[in-house]
Amino acid sequence: MTSPALETARTTPPETAPGEWQALHIFYAASPRPLLLECVKPLVEELTEQGLLSGHFFINYWLQGPHVRLRLKPSSAAATQEVRERAYAAVEAFLRRRPALYEVKAGFLADLYNTLFELEYTEDQRELLMGPDGRMLLRDNNSASFEEYEPEYGKYGGPAGVELAEWHFEHSSDLVVESLRSMNLHLRTVLLGVSAQLMMVMSAVFLGEDEEIARFLEHYHAFWDGAFSDTNFTARKGYDRAYTEMGPELGRRFGEIRAAIAKGTDDELPGFLRGWAAHCRELAGRVRELAVRGELEFQSWSGGDDFRVTDPVRALPILMSPYMHMTNNRMSVTIRDEAFLSYVLARALRESGAPPEGER
Repeated sequence: MTSPALETARTTPPETAPGEWQALHIFYAASPRPLLLECVKPLVEELTEQGLLSGHFFINYWLQGPHVRLRLKPSSAAATQEVRERAYAAVEAFLRRRPALYEVKAGFLADLYNTLFELEYTEDQRELLMGPDGRMLLRDNNSASFEEYEPEYGKYGGPAGVELAEWHFEHSSDLVVESLRSMNLHLRTVLLGVSAQLMMVMSAVFLGEDEEIARFLEHYHAFWDGAFSDTNFTARKGYDRAYTEMGPELGRRFGEIRAAIAKGTDDELPGFLRGWAAHCRELAGRVRELAVRGELEFQSWSGGDDFRVTDPVRALPILMSPYMHMTNNRMSVTIRDEAFLSYVLARALRESGAPPEGER
């Protein structure tokens, strides 16, 4: 079945059809906070208010050096050139005004990026991006370029799934930018607290049952911990001590959020969580609709055939995993901290009553 966006593009005159997604990669080896607040936010608001933009989102990425991948969807094909020119000019002006001073040459971040490079890319792919020393080539810091936009159809369920992910990513991006503006996310304790609560809300909305939430979080932790088992990037040192200090409060908060979600009393949640809960409910509803209509087809990462998912119960956790990870990505939550949060959230839930896996 053809997605509504693709059908619209076929029947709308070229001059008024939505433009193609534009991907601007901004290499900025520093906290992305000033880039997002002082450049991206006003740029997106201005282009949207002037009717030039119909969609936007960003992610943080590491390939060839830390950078922000800003995705912009012009409101029409005719608006594309102006969107590109104004976006590039705004980014160049910001980089001149407030350049990043850190250079990724060696140390923890360089080692992390090279580990990701080896994990996520084949040997043939790495050869194209590798220097004579066998390490990943780095792009110039404080530089920007438009690159090809490459949607991950296999991860998000095909064209209809990607279209839904793009809609969700805009909301997630706006939430993160507003949180950066209004909260002290530069403080690690605040960052982890906000991230944990967003994870609590999404898992409660998508899965509902305590046992399903606990099992998902355990698998989520096992994935990140296992992917980096030969490194110290997800080291579990200090997990028990940290859990002892925060476990009771974390369990209480998780219980309050699950109760509010279950009763539908989202108005009892803090402001930023109320909006997130409402969005997650709509997002989960759209996932269910796509699954029932047979529009979700995923890539098999084990090398088998692609597979179609028509059962919403199965589709929701499959998609929640990348949805959750990409929101944490936008908040600059590290892989180590994401593994830690999923561990402590699962443990808090287990110790509050969900039966351990294997005892169901």
